[in-house]
Amino acid sequence: MTAPAHQPPQIARANGIDICYETFGDPAAPPLLLIMGLGGQMIIWYDEFCEQLASRGFRVIRFDNRDVGQSSKLHGGRRLTPFELLKLRFFNIPVAAPYKLLDMAKDTVGLMDALDIKSAHLVGASMGGMIAQETAISFPHRVRSLTSIMSTTGNPRLPPPTREVAMMLMAPPPKTKDEYIRRFLRTWKVLRAGSFPEDEARDVALAERCFARGTSPAGVGRQLRAILASGSRKPRLHSVTAPTLVIHGKRDPLVHHSAGTDTAESIPNAKLLMIDQMGHAIPTPTWPEIIHAIADHAHGANVQAAQDQRQRG
Repeated sequence: MTAPAHQPPQIARANGIDICYETFGDPAAPPLLLIMGLGGQMIIWYDEFCEQLASRGFRVIRFDNRDVGQSSKLHGGRRLTPFELLKLRFFNIPVAAPYKLLDMAKDTVGLMDALDIKSAHLVGASMGGMIAQETAISFPHRVRSLTSIMSTTGNPRLPPPTREVAMMLMAPPPKTKDEYIRRFLRTWKVLRAGSFPEDEARDVALAERCFARGTSPAGVGRQLRAILASGSRKPRLHSVTAPTLVIHGKRDPLVHHSAGTDTAESIPNAKLLMIDQMGHAIPTPTWPEIIHAIADHAHGANVQAAQDQRQRG
């Protein structure tokens, strides 16, 4: 099937801030929102990935979260310190944050309002999965289906990131374009947890695109604070009514694969797809399986919703 053409990036006013978004596919098709993770711009959802999803019968919408890319940059919050992390981990002393994941869920719903979308399929990766979970908890009528990829419930009992990944997260931000590109390449090589030559070959071009669109180290820090300040969603996830698919890589060095199991066990009737050669990324060789799983899950939710509507009618 031919992938539909996509519309260029636009700005929408949502939840009091500007959100940069881009659409792929038929505007009349069921909407499917892609929510990226910590510090990730919307273009980390590769154009071809979006096009392939759109070709499966969806209006695919990707967007920059607040504080990254070309969406609004906020203010406040200082660089997270190891001492704050220790206080959180061992004494459960909350991390202060200018905003929380609920505010980012409200951004998602605000974008849907701006685009006149009553409800949508939500697909979130890492922090994006947390935002999608929060949206499904707090705004259940806006979520047709939920797909949570390489994410977590926020359960503090789950294993922490590997030491190598934790050190990367806490490293000072790069100061120059060259440093940014080197850090980008190193980060994704570690997160993929394997050799993926096709993805590695286009990392430089993707890093250059991200740098040109704008970087915000302080914004990434605020996003990280939002995650840590929001606590565990595990008890509240029992209330989720949206059909849910959980996808996780068995080699994930950032969010241990047990977090995928924990997420699926916390949401009623959730389905779990574990992928052997996947780390904390969606490398090209995994696309066929992941795109098929997302599309099949969302279409199944559409069918079920239509049947429920007929029964009520």
